[in-house]
Amino acid sequence: MTTTAPERIDRYRRMVEIRMFEEKVQELFMSGLVQGTTHLCQGQEAVPVGSISAMREDDYLTITYRGHGHALMRGVPMEACFAELMGRSAGCCRGVGGSMHFTDVGRGLLGAFAIVGAGLPVALGAAYSAKLQGYDRVALTFFGDGAANIGTFHESLNIAATWKVGVVFIVENNLYGEYTPLRETTPVDDLADRAKAYAIPGVVVDGQDVDAVYAAVSEAISRGRAGEGPSLLEMKTYRYRGHSRTDPAKYRPEGELARWQERDPIALFGEKLAAEGALSPDRQAAIRDEAQRLVDEKAEQAQQAAFPTMEEIRSYVYAD
Repeated sequence: MTTTAPERIDRYRRMVEIRMFEEKVQELFMSGLVQGTTHLCQGQEAVPVGSISAMREDDYLTITYRGHGHALMRGVPMEACFAELMGRSAGCCRGVGGSMHFTDVGRGLLGAFAIVGAGLPVALGAAYSAKLQGYDRVALTFFGDGAANIGTFHESLNIAATWKVGVVFIVENNLYGEYTPLRETTPVDDLADRAKAYAIPGVVVDGQDVDAVYAAVSEAISRGRAGEGPSLLEMKTYRYRGHSRTDPAKYRPEGELARWQERDPIALFGEKLAAEGALSPDRQAAIRDEAQRLVDEKAEQAQQAAFPTMEEIRSYVYAD
């Protein structure tokens, strides 16, 4: 699937906006405006941007609690995302979901799940419903490397393969399941190898390269639309911050973070676009400035929104 220069520039912009958004979330948390916890995705931006660029508007997706970038890329308004984080009624879940539950059913975003691996069977069900109704919609489900070791992962792949359901299973392998290195919990180097047990494609993808992500997901989506069943894509990527806001990530080997930052997805794509003559370094700097202004503006607007009333909150908990 070919893309135009404006589309590629927009992907650069979206990655920058996600990076700035997450940095702002950390700032808001430190200021006491975000309660609970946060799981940030700096360093992993190429995965949501490249993957979701390949989707149609009527497709489905499920994401993890590290899914702010995915929600933004799917079109959830930035102000609504900030408002949700701050518990305001203008949030995408009216302020009662918080950081780990960004959802927008109207955009096909069927849920962000705090329970590891919980989104896989939901995406499977959505894609199967489309198949039963004769639609060629597909579902993307994003999950971390830790989820590849739980029963739901294997059960979902098994059913999707048996029924030839159009699900794209996307492992965001950032090397750590919370605080534990993958090599201490998993006997294989490439999680994509597990696709062999279900007779479906298993593809290792450079998760720092937005073009590689887009190409791999586009191919998997085409396969799903054609009725050929699911695919398992393993995105090799890295989170720059710890698991959550309480984690200083002292368990990482010395120099590991710096090595991954040398392949920063935004910098890599910016260098490629500059070499192609599509986006000069000066224009890239202007995009970063524009993104920072946008993030600051939307965060300030969200901060002015009202908190949900007790009556509203009760209506989301108790049936009439």
